[in-house]
Amino acid sequence: MSRLAQLKRSLKPFLLNPTPHLSKPPILNPTSNPPHFLNPKNPFLSRQFSTTPSLSSPSSSISDAELRKYLGYAALTIFCAAATYYSFPFPENAKHKKAQMFKYAPLPDDLHTVSNWSGTHEVHTRNFIQPESVEELESVVRMANEKKQKIRPVGSGLSPNGIGLTRAGMVNLALLDKVLEVDKERKIVRVQAGIRVQELVDGIKEFGITLQNFASIREQQIGGIVQVGAHGTGARLPPIDEQVISMKLVTPGKGTIDVSREKDPELFYLARCGLGGLGVVSEVTLLCVERQELVEHTYVSNVKDIKKNHKKLLSENKHVKYLYFPYTDTVVVVTCNPVSKWKGVPNFKPKYSKDEAMKQIRDLYHESLKKYRGEEPVSKSSEETEPEISEFTFTELRDKLLALDPLNKDHVIKVNQAEAEFWRRSEGYRVGWSDEILGFDCGGQQWVSETCFPAGTLAKPNMKDIQYIEEVMQLIEKEQVPAPAPIEQRWTTSSKSPMSPAYSSAEDDIFSWVGIIMYLPTTDSRQRKEITEEFFHYRHMTQTQLWDKYSAYEHWAKIEVPKDKDELAALQSRLRKRFPVDAYNKARRELDPNCVLSNNMLEKLFPLGNPV
Repeated sequence: MSRLAQLKRSLKPFLLNPTPHLSKPPILNPTSNPPHFLNPKNPFLSRQFSTTPSLSSPSSSISDAELRKYLGYAALTIFCAAATYYSFPFPENAKHKKAQMFKYAPLPDDLHTVSNWSGTHEVHTRNFIQPESVEELESVVRMANEKKQKIRPVGSGLSPNGIGLTRAGMVNLALLDKVLEVDKERKIVRVQAGIRVQELVDGIKEFGITLQNFASIREQQIGGIVQVGAHGTGARLPPIDEQVISMKLVTPGKGTIDVSREKDPELFYLARCGLGGLGVVSEVTLLCVERQELVEHTYVSNVKDIKKNHKKLLSENKHVKYLYFPYTDTVVVVTCNPVSKWKGVPNFKPKYSKDEAMKQIRDLYHESLKKYRGEEPVSKSSEETEPEISEFTFTELRDKLLALDPLNKDHVIKVNQAEAEFWRRSEGYRVGWSDEILGFDCGGQQWVSETCFPAGTLAKPNMKDIQYIEEVMQLIEKEQVPAPAPIEQRWTTSSKSPMSPAYSSAEDDIFSWVGIIMYLPTTDSRQRKEITEEFFHYRHMTQTQLWDKYSAYEHWAKIEVPKDKDELAALQSRLRKRFPVDAYNKARRELDPNCVLSNNMLEKLFPLGNPV
């Protein structure tokens, strides 16, 4: 007690006038700002010392317990601040520039970074497995189920959202990429699910067959492109999952099972567009078509002419799509049809050379560089690595232009007008095999929202697909959205897979698919964040004003999970109206009882109602 009394006397000057001393807390590193935890304005500190002024009163007294309490608070605060400051430094190799202090640390060497093609979703995991055989895959799935360790199936990472990603662990079938069997007469092909679309068509072209339809990009794995309900275009052609006639699923709950139209058709149709949640697709059997050369015709039209000729364009062309340009009346029409046996290849001579077609966008790039940077592109020297402007493709030059001022509506309009002129000078024909012709250069990294909605039948289109586009354009102009081109519109027939956005029991129904985009042409994190916010505002407007009106649902590879609880509940309810969620979740419980194939997206969209 005598020592305590002596300590009280030594602290008496501080207790009588505490404010000056508390206003300058100790700084652990004199060359840096004081840590947040030692900031005199920190509400934590102000609360702990808020009672001390009363000690300055001559009439007040302090007990031993109170003194120990105040000393303990001060010591604890200083200790926590010091531990935090020295335990979480800012290393030079830190990769998360936006992270908070507790997350701002270097990545371990054994961590795999997995991102999607658009650069919009990225995860880091220590468990990224690539089995070299089906037996190894089966062993991996079995062990994961026993340990309740997630191994979400992920394909090529081309989905604009994070549907295949999870930190807990992923399994990729890139090494299971063989063509197993080809029946030339029946046009049936059996392949391992890790084979990419381009590898598949290259592997079977010697048999004179190919896939019925293609999405824009050829790098998807077959297992992935089927599971998310991907599609090409053609009002007589179904989504790609309709080409699947049987599959082999490696499931955690029931091992490896075969599903087909003849054997367990209910599960087959459900699993055919199963979002990777019912099993790891290891093999796929596809019904193909005869390989054909196609003539692609590209020309520029306008909304008035499109409305007048829409029914004819859908019915008379095997493949057709429209590209719309916001703030202009330009519509680019692209049709593809087999080469006529009687007419042969069209005899057409382009009006403009490649350089003439690129002239306006190159001129705009010159002007924009001068405006924004006060410089003009110059011819490169032998020591420079930056390509000359003439070496850039159209999409590369568009990205460079948009990167200068991506959210300036007037600048974006100029880019859209230059692109419209590019297509006007690129009108014409080209001939090639379907896997060469049906692709589309989507440009660089981007945010995408693509919706699918019914558009009547081929015999009687209801024209709602054109009305939808008109309303999107009106929203863009009314809200002054810096919306880049193109807005792409395609069509398919229905799918019998109940989880497909194009599901319908009526075979003659047609569906329209409309994609809106915003490019991410820069690596600057702040600018990408601003573009992202503007895109989600753009998407939200179409969602609230158009989706329910047109019964539109997003493509599974492009849907994003809301962060707001009310918005998520509304989305869950909306999905239940369109898709057999209860049947899907029942199959998940049976085939994947421990949810090892699931991820946050699946669990949010289709909650099982019990802990995962």
